[in-house]
Amino acid sequence: MKGRAATAMAMASLLLAGGASAALVQVGNLVLTADGGFTPRSLPRKAYAPIDFRGHAEIEKTDGSAPPALQRAVLDFDEDGRLTTVGLPACAPASIENATPQEARGICAGAVVGTGHLGAIVSPPGGSPIPVASPVTLFNGPRQEGTPTVVFHAQVTAPAVQTFAVVVPIERRRIGGYGYRATAVIPPIAGGQGALTHVDLRVGKRYRFGGVQRSYTSARCADSVLETRGRFSFADGTVIAGTVFKPCTVR
Repeated sequence: MKGRAATAMAMASLLLAGGASAALVQVGNLVLTADGGFTPRSLPRKAYAPIDFRGHAEIEKTDGSAPPALQRAVLDFDEDGRLTTVGLPACAPASIENATPQEARGICAGAVVGTGHLGAIVSPPGGSPIPVASPVTLFNGPRQEGTPTVVFHAQVTAPAVQTFAVVVPIERRRIGGYGYRATAVIPPIAGGQGALTHVDLRVGKRYRFGGVQRSYTSARCADSVLETRGRFSFADGTVIAGTVFKPCTVR
């Protein structure tokens, strides 16, 4: 019941905020601020052109305490976007599961498709909260039953070293105006004592294969807007869901 109520409230708030510079949603004392976009904003109506996608999210509580842990994030992307991985090297998660961010980027240099940062807060029992941070790298991952994946890599060093190499499947879907769904299951941070507070990502890669210049992410402007829908599930049962609209122009 709590999750369903939170979803309804967040959906309304995100839809109303879609035209603003950022979407701010509050459910109880949990606040999610998120925004994203793409460049260039001027795109062909029918053909696909290369784009770079960026997005960020901040998670906090109004009383300043640590937010509940984010456990699952599901993102649906507009059907006018396209993902291309043909000829792109894939990074095996096992090859970077103990690597530092710099080492991982060296091991799988050809597979890097995005970079960013994360922040978290670790709340040890009886101790003061510890802020932690890490560079984030997105690698093109091995296909799973024909489905492309991305490997989300980060490493925090307090209160102990913990490395993440999370495989995120990107399903091809054509439902309700969306073309792809990325589902990320977030592993516990610091044995469940940590919670994400910040993530920012920039995704895009140009590469050449088979004598053809290609782009990992491309889009067209068929209806003057590109949509991204998100659903975020937290450890306390709260679910925040909604859609952000970003305009494009036809060139």
